Amino acid sequence: MKTRFSGLLRSLGMVALAGVIGLAGAGRALAQDKVTVAGWSQPISEITNLLAEPDKGFFKAKGIALDYVPGNGGGAAIQNMLTGQADVAFTDPASFFLALDKGQKLVAIYNIYPQNVFNVVSPKERNITKPADLKGKKIGVYSLSSGTYQNLQVLLHQVGLSEKDVTIEVAGLLNFAPVIQGQVDATAATDTGLYVGLQKGLKDVNVIEVKDTLNLPSDIFVVTEDTYRTKKDVLKRFLAAYRDSAAWMIAQPEEAARIAVTRAINGRDEATNLAIIKLRNASSQSDTTKAKGLGVFEPELMQKGADTFKQLGLITKDLDMSKLVVTDLIPQ
Repeated sequence: MKTRFSGLLRSLGMVALAGVIGLAGAGRALAQDKVTVAGWSQPISEITNLLAEPDKGFFKAKGIALDYVPGNGGGAAIQNMLTGQADVAFTDPASFFLALDKGQKLVAIYNIYPQNVFNVVSPKERNITKPADLKGKKIGVYSLSSGTYQNLQVLLHQVGLSEKDVTIEVAGLLNFAPVIQGQVDATAATDTGLYVGLQKGLKDVNVIEVKDTLNLPSDIFVVTEDTYRTKKDVLKRFLAAYRDSAAWMIAQPEEAARIAVTRAINGRDEATNLAIIKLRNASSQSDTTKAKGLGVFEPELMQKGADTFKQLGLITKDLDMSKLVVTDLIPQ
């Protein structure tokens, strides 16, 4: 009897211990690793896959507590990351190259938008049909730390021009009012910005596509070398969640457009949201990503971009993209 009673106590003890272990495991499962993204923009509809986290929980499912710090261009996104306000920068290759040229220790970890979506838009009466026609013109940009500014520089330098040959005006995000009102001759923008401009009264325009000159990715995720070395598991889960969110927006653009109504600062009109989301979905994919998966880089194209920036005098250092673009965190 005593033996059986002792065995019962041992059994109960094992059950209790298993319960404690189970509770500890549940605690670990509930714990979330915070990842803050420094964005190039305010929370606008084209990044609905990030803004939809409270509704969809893609990051929570991977144990990530997502936060977003808005910015005023890709350069600002990197600066916000470097000052400790964020872990990951949602930035453009030009800003990445410029930061590396200044000695910052950074690596690119994910190809957000493989297609170059930047352009320069002008009313047809200005007769600006090619980059050389920009000489002597007044051109609007989103900000001086934005991809619109950097990509405008690429266009100018490719035809032997520089900032000294034009007048650059800061026009703000998605702001086509200056070009519509004739305050500038042209404005550097993106595909989504152009769509909004056309909806707001921009008519009869010429569009110079930067991708026809250099089809660099529009945006990439960048982290510091230290973050890359010390937080690989967290970053892998973050990228897996981001990939899931991007795949959802590609597969369900109508649902994303509805969510953007309440999550995006410019998302009041669902039809406009849908058009913008479809444009961004298109830029999220390329022949390479369709074959190998979302987020995959084309290293030779990134190298061509860095080499072009060096040749044009926009940076001074030779950058080896084989060491600065890492692929081991990208979801398989």
